[in-house]
Amino acid sequence: MSNTASDFTAESPDLPLWTPDEQQVAATQLDRFRRQVRPEAADSDELWRWSVDESDDFWASIWDWCEVLGDRGERRVDHGESFWTTTFLPDATLNVAENLLADRPGAGETAIIAVDETESGGGRVVSRRELRNQVAAMAAAFRAAGVEPGDRVAAWMPHRVETIVAFLAAASIGAVFTSTSADFGVTGVLDRFGQTEPKVLVAADGYHYGGKDFPLLDRLDEIVGELPTLELVVVVGVLERRPLIDSWYHHWKKLLAANEGADPEYTAVPVNHPLYILYSSGTTGKPKCIVHRSGGVLLKHLCEQRLHCDVAPGDTVFYFTTCGWMMWNWLVSCLGSGATIVLYDGNPAHPGPGRLFELVERHDITLFGISAKFVDSLMKAGYVPADHHDLSSVKTVCSTGSPLSHEAFRWIYGSLNPRLHLASIAGGTDLCGCLVLGDPTKPVYAGEIQTRALGVAVDVFDDEGRPLGPGNKGELVCTQPFPSMPLEFWNDPGHARYRAAYFERFDGPDRSAVWAHGDFAAWTAHGGMIIFGRSDATLNASGVRIGTAEIYRIVEQLPEVAESIAVAQEWEDDTRIVLFVRLVDDASLTADLEGRIRTSLRSRASPRHVPAVIAAVDDIPRTRSGKIVELAVTEVVHGRAVKNREALANPEALDQFANRPELR
Repeated sequence: MSNTASDFTAESPDLPLWTPDEQQVAATQLDRFRRQVRPEAADSDELWRWSVDESDDFWASIWDWCEVLGDRGERRVDHGESFWTTTFLPDATLNVAENLLADRPGAGETAIIAVDETESGGGRVVSRRELRNQVAAMAAAFRAAGVEPGDRVAAWMPHRVETIVAFLAAASIGAVFTSTSADFGVTGVLDRFGQTEPKVLVAADGYHYGGKDFPLLDRLDEIVGELPTLELVVVVGVLERRPLIDSWYHHWKKLLAANEGADPEYTAVPVNHPLYILYSSGTTGKPKCIVHRSGGVLLKHLCEQRLHCDVAPGDTVFYFTTCGWMMWNWLVSCLGSGATIVLYDGNPAHPGPGRLFELVERHDITLFGISAKFVDSLMKAGYVPADHHDLSSVKTVCSTGSPLSHEAFRWIYGSLNPRLHLASIAGGTDLCGCLVLGDPTKPVYAGEIQTRALGVAVDVFDDEGRPLGPGNKGELVCTQPFPSMPLEFWNDPGHARYRAAYFERFDGPDRSAVWAHGDFAAWTAHGGMIIFGRSDATLNASGVRIGTAEIYRIVEQLPEVAESIAVAQEWEDDTRIVLFVRLVDDASLTADLEGRIRTSLRSRASPRHVPAVIAAVDDIPRTRSGKIVELAVTEVVHGRAVKNREALANPEALDQFANRPELR
């Protein structure tokens, strides 16, 4: 969920694009929370200060104010032996599924509205009662298959109701849910689920995208053959092209019907019980398996949604996402705030640019979540949504994933609704939430993320670990524990990879006391933030984080490719993937080879892994220990000087990446 900007000045001469009046401020849940829980705080900035100075009291108040179901216990915090072993409300027990399925005062009867790109009508409507019944039935099926607390339930699925039912059924048992989107190929799926060893796999027989159907059962056969821990495979019929005859796969609808009428059961678990496993982008190898804790994620999501995004019972929330991105988890949690959630599965511009805005108008969406790339496409097309659709229901627009330019900020206010709150948000898979995000009580300035998350001690450090003032770029950090820190990485003895990922950026006697997030950022003169991009080698193309190692493992299986290196090039207010390949002797980069590279990445990883440009080189720079250096190549591609060339075993290899005509 990284958010970047390509240009920045600490002192902006621009007036705010939107400023809430006193009546609007007083009506927000954030301000009501401040008045009721911390009346000594004069505004949201003082509330934030209290939330980090007395974070144990703050997170206990979130539990109470959001009416979390469960037993909160007496203790507010257990600091443990290190930053990441700190537990908020350590004696609490709860069940996340019970909280998300509960009837909340003011909530509507509808839980989910699900639309895919093939539907021209209102889509599938699922009531809260129906959702509870389906979850109870599928949980009974999981239990019959031997699923117990701590077992993994995996979903290789499109963005559909069944994916949410599978998650809630797993959570009701205390099982651990993990998912990836249906457009991931066999390698991408096995790189993830092969590590976490699921007992159950829920998979679709195919999906729709861009007016085309993509059957998946042949891939499913291959995946199942490589997952020996599976006890149950459930297939959701989307295309219904191949009957499951003489197969041990179970039909979703038949399994649901066989368990119809099952009573809901919710296993209470400790706050640190694992809820789901998300995956890193796989930059330096197979994706890291990030285990998130039940209580911590629920508290963080409720805080962000209720206070920062002003999601209230009865609201309708949409976020364009897949179930392979953490925004899927965030969207599902909105059920716990009493909101109706809207799912869209397919190409957001199919059959035309107004597709998502049709959803807004038809379903009175109040929070509309999109990406900057989507906004850019509308701007370039000259499409003005407000000219074609009634968007008056929207009170909040959230944007994340890729750069939201100053021009995009202004376009949203001019082309959607001038009265809405635009919240640029940033955080990530690492915390399954936000570090910096919106504040409905503050002005919105073009290009700026408004504020830091309540309860999270966010700062910007220089290379020596010293806090920086406005306008100075540095490392985005957290200086105190927060509830949605990962519980652990899966299969990480001694937490070595966990420590390396977040806590070894800064030297000092206690360098593990600072979470380094891996983004470069700067405060603005208004107290907001701009993030300039990742400080590691993760690619961020069109708003999606992509690991280079995932690309290399597939590309280098082609016989002509000896070695490859991928970087992100800044391009038209976004980034695009550029792939350089070193070929074997006597091979050349023909149109046929380029086509096979693209096809392999599309089919075995995902369409998002396909590079915009492919170019051939004779050598690839590497360190003396043999590691290739993406960051150095990135600097050369952008015409910037490379630091520490002497650390490279073959620094002369950098020269062939400079001034490439293909990149102009």
